[in-house]
Amino acid sequence: MSDDRKHERQRVEFGDVSRREFIQYAGALGVSGSVVGALSPKSAHANTPQRGGILRAGLEGGESTDSIDPATFQTLTMVSYGKTWGEYLLAPTPDGELEPRIAEEWDASDSGRTWTFKIRQGVEFHNGKTVTSSDVAMSLERHSNEESKSGAFGILRDIETIKADGNDVVVTLKAPNVDFPYYMTDYHLIVQPNGGTDDPAAGVSAGPYKVEFHEPGVRHGAVRFENYWQADKLGFADQIEVVVFNDMNARISALQSGEVHLINRVDPKLVGFLKESTDVQIFNGVGPLHYVFLMHCDTAPYDNNDLRLALKFAIDRQEMVDKILRGYGSVGNDMPVNSTYPLFSDDIEQREYDPDKAAYHYRKSGHEGPLLLKTSDAAFPGANDASQLFQQHCAKAGITLELERRPSDGYWSEVWNVLPFSVAHWGGRPTQDQIYSTGYLSSAAWNDTRFKNERFDELLIAARGELNQDKRKQMYREMGMLVRDHGGTICPMFADMIDGVRTEVGGYRPGKTQEMSDGFALSRCWLKS
Repeated sequence: MSDDRKHERQRVEFGDVSRREFIQYAGALGVSGSVVGALSPKSAHANTPQRGGILRAGLEGGESTDSIDPATFQTLTMVSYGKTWGEYLLAPTPDGELEPRIAEEWDASDSGRTWTFKIRQGVEFHNGKTVTSSDVAMSLERHSNEESKSGAFGILRDIETIKADGNDVVVTLKAPNVDFPYYMTDYHLIVQPNGGTDDPAAGVSAGPYKVEFHEPGVRHGAVRFENYWQADKLGFADQIEVVVFNDMNARISALQSGEVHLINRVDPKLVGFLKESTDVQIFNGVGPLHYVFLMHCDTAPYDNNDLRLALKFAIDRQEMVDKILRGYGSVGNDMPVNSTYPLFSDDIEQREYDPDKAAYHYRKSGHEGPLLLKTSDAAFPGANDASQLFQQHCAKAGITLELERRPSDGYWSEVWNVLPFSVAHWGGRPTQDQIYSTGYLSSAAWNDTRFKNERFDELLIAARGELNQDKRKQMYREMGMLVRDHGGTICPMFADMIDGVRTEVGGYRPGKTQEMSDGFALSRCWLKS
């Protein structure tokens, strides 16, 4: 055993390690993941869960093209609906740790190259069949298969083999990855019968609710699954319903009237108004959610780094936070990570608004003429206003920015990750490795800036197997600098996750990485009698 591994094992054995670090290193150091739950403090709940009623959420982001095949999930509407009927190997806790679900234990060998997940026995699918290790293995195989076009392919592409062995699923990676268990919380990775190979859009899994109806872009519903394996913890309403409200005013009205009980993405400028209501509570969580302007690094004129730098210097981040977020957030630095990530480096110089530098790089790029930005409030609350503000900032640097507003329906399928200059948002991920693997690795399906950097890829892969925290932090620092200085992401702000919840709802807890209690609100909450 190397000195670094001995040191990390001693830190675990003597308690000189955080819960997050413990989860990351437990398997690689030969400590079972089943021990983690014993280290996490139990949350005391003031309210006792109550059963009954129809719990409704009004969510932004639904489209007429939405499918309930988990591989296709892109928006919070489908993510939240999927988390009512879908079950996972592992799930994130409200504290950002790992909770055993279908996998009751997990550990690793070969310094984190081979991971073994012990499958919980007696868990039932909605179709009456019992969940087996073969179902789990086939689910992972489907999402790690490039032909599936799964949104999770980017984080699973380094799997070498997947094998069902009795009650275990053994995953062997091409290289060590101490963060691999966190990958299993990815919202695409719902465990399905036969891995979903028969009919991935059947909506059959082992979650607390069973799919009742699916009307893309309109509404989605489910009924409580009476044989859910942990019915004492999740699935308290008789029925749940997700209603699509892409219009902010319509969402607010539905919440105020009681048509729905929860809404996501409350526009910051309306928070004060809603706080005046005695029937509504506002929850805002500080996390890694960020709003971005995206440029395709392989498409002219954005294939010119001077042009990309010009646009990065031509945005007033603080004014964005003040006017768009109304203070419910913080400035970004053209990378997808902030201080909510455990290995974040806070010594990277903050990029400031500098029209002179913007003008310099714009002249150096040789580009002439206007730049066309595709925008829509489907991207994030206030995206159109943010785009207009960006347009004004650019004008001071002599850059002409033209705006084209696109409708909400079809934005995520026809504009984002398709057209070369657009607005978007990214929810966070549990670790830096996961957010970089999903959206910045050269081969990632969701590399929405077409950022391809050989040094970045090398560092990302090397960091996965690095047990020394200081070395790993330096690797992530260099990766952040590469994205900041050479990538196509303009990240002016990290936004608080702002949800509106009626007072008759019990059990709501803000999420750490996504809105609506990390997408689990409908499963965790209940209606008070």
